[in-house]
Amino acid sequence: MKLSDEQIAELIDESARQVCVTDQCCVQLVAIADLPSRFGDFQICGFVSPCDGKEHTAIIKGDIVGKRGVVTRVHSECLTGDVMGSKRCDCRDQLLESLKIIEKEGAGVVLYLRQEGRNIGLTEKIRAYALQDHGLDTIDANIHLGYQPDERDYRIAASILKNLQVRSIKLLTNNPDKIRQLTSAGVQIDERLPLVIPPSEYNRAYLETKAKKSGHLLGKYADTRDISRIESLRKRKKD
Repeated sequence: MKLSDEQIAELIDESARQVCVTDQCCVQLVAIADLPSRFGDFQICGFVSPCDGKEHTAIIKGDIVGKRGVVTRVHSECLTGDVMGSKRCDCRDQLLESLKIIEKEGAGVVLYLRQEGRNIGLTEKIRAYALQDHGLDTIDANIHLGYQPDERDYRIAASILKNLQVRSIKLLTNNPDKIRQLTSAGVQIDERLPLVIPPSEYNRAYLETKAKKSGHLLGKYADTRDISRIESLRKRKKD
């Protein structure tokens, strides 16, 4: 089952009529179309975001409107990984695995956010890569360029879920900051679903840095219901 023409028209109409307060980062749903893929039949939703001037998408499977416990992946754009198949990161593998999981589940959504390079942009990401080639890790390279370790804003994802009328989610992620930001933005996360990709010789150091410096939950035996641990992990990191 997929979203009907009537559901699509209603979602677009309601999105156009929404009123955003000043501290929100709202998106507007402009279109939904069929997207047959090698992983199954999906629908793709197009959003415009006045707060960052970018276009974002959601790839959905099944009727998720008004549903709880929707399997969800919030994925940030990675041209080098998603498109070029770079081995420096695990982004493409996480994206494809998410689509496979959602297809098997029969319903779910991948939010594809245009936040390349943890939202520093493609050119700056390449500059960061060059610094990594000369010994800096993925976190220190961003800091050296004058950025925070992670510049992403997940309020956009929260607004997309609101536009799709998703009531609660099961989040495919290893990133505790993503959980914290989404929760702060009003998203109800029922469960964390680990998305651990086995490391390769090219991305092992990158993944180890994310685990050690950003608290990513990459343990082989990560608990699938460990949302309550996120705050304690963050506090221990500060200490």
